Amino acid sequence: MRILIVEDDKILARTIEQCLSKKYDIDKAYDGEEGVMYAKQGIYDAIVLDLMMPIMNGFDVLRELRKSKIYTPVLVLTAKGNVTDKVGALNIGADDYLVKPFNREELIARIEAIIRRTTGNYTENILQYKDMIIDLSSRTIKIKDEEIFLQGKQFDMLTYLVTSKNTIITKDQIFDKIWGFDSETTTNVIEVYASGIRKELKKSGYDKYLKTIRGVGYIWSE
Repeated sequence: MRILIVEDDKILARTIEQCLSKKYDIDKAYDGEEGVMYAKQGIYDAIVLDLMMPIMNGFDVLRELRKSKIYTPVLVLTAKGNVTDKVGALNIGADDYLVKPFNREELIARIEAIIRRTTGNYTENILQYKDMIIDLSSRTIKIKDEEIFLQGKQFDMLTYLVTSKNTIITKDQIFDKIWGFDSETTTNVIEVYASGIRKELKKSGYDKYLKTIRGVGYIWSE
């Protein structure tokens, strides 16, 4: 799972990254305009957003994302603690609001909560599609009690596709979310991983749900 931190204070951005990086892959943007550019890739499970930033403030970032139909859950993390700012941010699309200085455990708990709440797919870190159960905590997959062995980025890629079921996901989106912008490999690796996933799922007949959209990407769908 991947989180975008939009924070102009680079030291604080690094601190937030350290809090979250044990559970999530992290990208950082240091102003609002850059944050919008990253967020519009549609590859993030949540966004941590500061309000007071150069070029484009957090309120404007929220407005632009929601206007562009980017519904990634957003946790506003800011020093602005008055009720007017809280209500304003929530009214224009924020999913939660946390005031600096923050407690590490509370930050993690709030991130996990908005991901569960907004996706509607997670129950105690369980993702289910028909008889396939994906345990996000233990990173195991079972179909009718038969274990499916997918590890590392294969597991991450399948989880991304199942979470986004019935939606075409481009190769670029998969690559940016699973491998990251700064990866030294290329999008060609995705076909290799998709082939491996299909091979393992074929044992239970679930390979039929992973469809290739030629020249575009993949979709998990009936």
